[in-house]
Amino acid sequence: MRFHVMTLFPDMVWNGLNTSITGRAIEKNLFELNVANIRDYSTDKHKHVDDYPYGGGAGMVMQPGPVYDCYQDIVKDMKKKPRVVYMTPQGQVFSQAIAEELSKEEDLIFLCGHYEGIDDRVLDEIVTDYLSIGDYVLTGGELPAMVMIDSISRLLPGVLNNDVSAEYESFQDGLLEYPQYTRPETFRGQKVPEVLLSGHHGNIEKWRREQSLKRTLERRPELLEGAELTKEDKKTLEKWEKSRVNAKKIK
Repeated sequence: MRFHVMTLFPDMVWNGLNTSITGRAIEKNLFELNVANIRDYSTDKHKHVDDYPYGGGAGMVMQPGPVYDCYQDIVKDMKKKPRVVYMTPQGQVFSQAIAEELSKEEDLIFLCGHYEGIDDRVLDEIVTDYLSIGDYVLTGGELPAMVMIDSISRLLPGVLNNDVSAEYESFQDGLLEYPQYTRPETFRGQKVPEVLLSGHHGNIEKWRREQSLKRTLERRPELLEGAELTKEDKKTLEKWEKSRVNAKKIK
């Protein structure tokens, strides 16, 4: 897979992704990272890529020309038009399901805006997906792009040391991940649950499923509506819900 990032701050992207797991994956050629500097495509002698907005208003707007020329340079040798992701608070909120969908692409372009945004005419021309990482505003699209690339890349074969681990993490089946423990067995008076020390894999898996359900109910109950639940899961949730209601009545 090839990730292409269109940005005014290429060092920010390179430095952020060339470390840890993504950095090792790039070094091993498990995926490619191409970072293009939009400013290189400015026709202005001072390399300006922004101007005042028509109609007035605060701030500056990125001009369409450099963005479009940068895009054209990236796609010139591609056999088909790639998906182009533009990071914006106005977009759909990024999720694990979207990460899985995008991980199947051969080429994926991320367009990082700055200032008050990018001239809408070029967005209409090249962007296929408008995505957000949350309902808040950042100074630019680089951090959201890096978040998405990190999330997508770890789904690619070989990127994680343990390829199985991605199958059992938060949101993979619509539930939050169960609690994790390691040595020592006792820390500040708290012991590791006995079931995890039993060696009984069936009981461990049952406990982990129950803990995922419990944690999701407590922390992100809205996720349960779209989760893949068995009849046993539903019975467990009903039992806990009744316990919570009774506990409130007692108080």
